[in-house]
Amino acid sequence: MFEDTPLLYVDTDDALAEVAARFRTKRLIGVDTESDSMYHYTEKVSLLQFTDDEGDVIVDPLAVADLSPLGEILHDASIIKVLHGSDFDVMCLQRDFDWRIHNLFDTQIAAQFVGIPRIGLADLIEHFFGVPVDKKFQRHDWSARPLEAEHIDYARGDTHYLLAMHTLLKRALRKAGRTRHHREECRRLSRRPVVVRGFDPDDYLNLRGAHRLDDDTLRILRRLYLWRDKEARRRDRPTYKVVHDELLVKLATKAPDTDAALDRALAGKRGLKRRYGSAIIAAIQAGMDDDFELPDAPERKKKKLHPDDEKGPPPRLTGKAADDLFDALKNWRNDLTDRSPLYSPPTTFSNNELKAISRARPLDEEELARLPGVRRWQVRDYGETILALLEKHAPASDLPAPGKGGKKRRRRR
Repeated sequence: MFEDTPLLYVDTDDALAEVAARFRTKRLIGVDTESDSMYHYTEKVSLLQFTDDEGDVIVDPLAVADLSPLGEILHDASIIKVLHGSDFDVMCLQRDFDWRIHNLFDTQIAAQFVGIPRIGLADLIEHFFGVPVDKKFQRHDWSARPLEAEHIDYARGDTHYLLAMHTLLKRALRKAGRTRHHREECRRLSRRPVVVRGFDPDDYLNLRGAHRLDDDTLRILRRLYLWRDKEARRRDRPTYKVVHDELLVKLATKAPDTDAALDRALAGKRGLKRRYGSAIIAAIQAGMDDDFELPDAPERKKKKLHPDDEKGPPPRLTGKAADDLFDALKNWRNDLTDRSPLYSPPTTFSNNELKAISRARPLDEEELARLPGVRRWQVRDYGETILALLEKHAPASDLPAPGKGGKKRRRRR
């Protein structure tokens, strides 16, 4: 699979300094990360993989004390960093090391823009090079040491083909006339701010099904939610591996406060009962006795915005008018995507973007371009068509008067 490609495993500061000096002379490097999200309470980057024109490099961030030279490489805009599906890598590298990737080339985004139907990394490797990839270690605990030879081979495979893929996809983007589209998407992705949310004791209100619970049941759910987080921290496990959300809501709803009642509620989950039974009953009983003041119902329904999310303009259309306009825009988008693999929601407009446009009902391209999330390439490629559709299905003369809510101006005849 890797033929005679050299591999360098870096687990000391001196070795990292040498490889960083090597990377500084390169025009192009492939980059990937592996994390341990399924195995620990707090996720962390547990492996860093690179490929340049000299070979593959694996860096052990759990062994190297000073990783800052790699941050300098990723920040250097003179070096193209090739990643695949990089949104998670971008987030992890900012979260753990405060590193930002400048001059990013994402092969997954490129594959979307050139109309390749299957865009997973293994799919693209097979598409371009005819090499089947076994993904059996996709869920491996990458913080476990020592790494076996098969783990190393799997990890290096994630960057080994990226440089060749970059050459092929760059040529395909140019042929499709979508180089600027791809560049804008990669730039937006690399500049996306990352805000790491810690544990929020009020997030029990956002569990699926919580909105249907009465106040007494919500107090029980709150106690179970707080207990689960404390237990997950103690055991250094993801919270869902203690008790998953659906079962947590079920336990709050049934509120089994005796051993026999818990047996019935857990329906044969003996290991869970043996490990946590007494703690679950204690949390439920505490919730029954709790007089915690819950937020008002309207407050519970408010979704928390990411601190860096932009709010769009006040809606010009709401209710059925906005829904009908969204349907018209979606039908147009779907007709377009049916014509050619070059067109898909990621390379035209997503449903969320079309919903935002329907509510805002921009009057011109300048207003369209100012909507949060709308790209320059979208306005350039589709702006005129979108505005024509808006005028056809929601004429400007029929828009609600400012400050009048959903009431329409009457057309003068």
